[in-house]
Amino acid sequence: MRPFTGSDCLKPVTEGINHAFGAKEPWQVATITATTVLGGVWIWTVLSQDESIYSRGKRQFFKLAKKLPVVRRQVEAELAKAKNDFETEIKKSNAHLTYNLSLPEKGLSKEEILKLVDDHLQSGHYSWRDGRVSGAVYGYKPELVELVTEVYGKASYTNPLHADLFPGVCKMEAEVVRMACTLFHGDINTCGTMTTGGTESIIMAMKAYRDYAREEKGIYQPNIIVPRTIHAAFDKGGQYFNVHVRYVDVDPETYEVDIKQFKRAINRNTILLVGSAPNFPYGTMDDIEAIAALGVKYNIPVHVDACLGSFVVALARNAGYQIRPFDFAVKGVTSISADTHKYGFAPKGSSVILYSDKKYKDHQFTVTTDWPGGVYGSPTVNGSRAGGIIAACWATMMSFGYDGYLEATKRIVDTARYIERGVRQIDGVFVFGKPVTSVVAIGSTVFDIFRLSDSLCKLGWNLNALQFPSGIHICVTDMHTKPGVADKFIADLRSCVAEIMKDPGHPVEGKMALYGMAQSIPDRSVIGEVTRLFLHSMYYTPEQK
Repeated sequence: MRPFTGSDCLKPVTEGINHAFGAKEPWQVATITATTVLGGVWIWTVLSQDESIYSRGKRQFFKLAKKLPVVRRQVEAELAKAKNDFETEIKKSNAHLTYNLSLPEKGLSKEEILKLVDDHLQSGHYSWRDGRVSGAVYGYKPELVELVTEVYGKASYTNPLHADLFPGVCKMEAEVVRMACTLFHGDINTCGTMTTGGTESIIMAMKAYRDYAREEKGIYQPNIIVPRTIHAAFDKGGQYFNVHVRYVDVDPETYEVDIKQFKRAINRNTILLVGSAPNFPYGTMDDIEAIAALGVKYNIPVHVDACLGSFVVALARNAGYQIRPFDFAVKGVTSISADTHKYGFAPKGSSVILYSDKKYKDHQFTVTTDWPGGVYGSPTVNGSRAGGIIAACWATMMSFGYDGYLEATKRIVDTARYIERGVRQIDGVFVFGKPVTSVVAIGSTVFDIFRLSDSLCKLGWNLNALQFPSGIHICVTDMHTKPGVADKFIADLRSCVAEIMKDPGHPVEGKMALYGMAQSIPDRSVIGEVTRLFLHSMYYTPEQK
């Protein structure tokens, strides 16, 4: 029997089309057949893309609309205003400083440099040392700063890329990874690397799973399934590595991902399932056990993003708090990202990406074998890496020890729950979902919540603004556990809400009005352009005279 081929299934289709169009000559038959096949390929290409036709059509519509002269002029005028506002704010913040637009003719003395550093560090409007800032600085102890400063100084010129020159630094990194694996209930097979932060940890996991799925499963149009509340770094990783990110909505009451929708989102090109422990906006934790069960069922790796939760979420149950299992103790969890520079209290620029098995870590590595400069391999995005950061992170972990981290966890979670109880007692506001560890997100159905953010800002508090829906949150750190800080926050919150409730319908004004307005703009590319202008403003220097 002749083997079945692809032309067998096309033959009745092309014969039917040729008959319908009355094609008799060979060139007519060939033309109609080719057109039919190419048209089918085009339709299949459109329908097989992960992004919906609606999303693509909407984006194309706004792209064309912005080409209209009247629309473009208005958009450009608004962008010019935003650019000026951003640069004005930067100029105001650094008004006491002199800009250096070229190298000094002669090098400055140590005293001059340290004086300039102090001047630069005094810029800014918020007192983070007094616990007035949400997140950002997770702990600050002068004796620890003194320790890591000295350690970093000793290791500042080391580079683990040159393992033969600095094997001790490589050992420190290996120990940081192993200690983190132990905290997250890893076994002998658990492994990982350090990175420069949560974003790199996340995109390294995405790179590893993309390459693993390509090699082991033959998937070339990969997608990952994530909650709507997952960190934006997953979107960045999708852009970097051409991985489609499929978002699943969260339950409007619990603010945890809807598991039924999550399951329906999985298809044959899904290379990774992701959950948060906890998520950044609301501090709630997805049902990792349910997500992991789906991973086991469909043979798909499962990543837990614990960048924010870090060592606090790792030790919460040991500290006596009731939270659901989420780490390597859960069957099906294959990787965890966690920031040592958050609740590990290490200096900024350190995180870990951990895997349940070496086979995933293998695909994180990048190896170039045919370079004239020699065989080149690197574990993360960077080739050269700062040995000083590795050593400082290691020193911080050795300084705290298990008991130190356990006590810090108790202080932070106790304070967060104290604030949560205080917020729930204030009429006019509510708490989103059930916070797991350190984040308390606040909303209101009575007034514009950004009015509350603006009022607290005027009292010296710096909170995070949320969108879809509107909200604000405070990420409790060790800075907030100092005596009186939590009580002051609750008291200021209560007084601000009481004042707003005198006229709850009054619209928000000033800078905070932009947050509400930004959510209402259907063309998100405009918001993207404004955001890029803000990023550009961070590199502002005056024109050279």
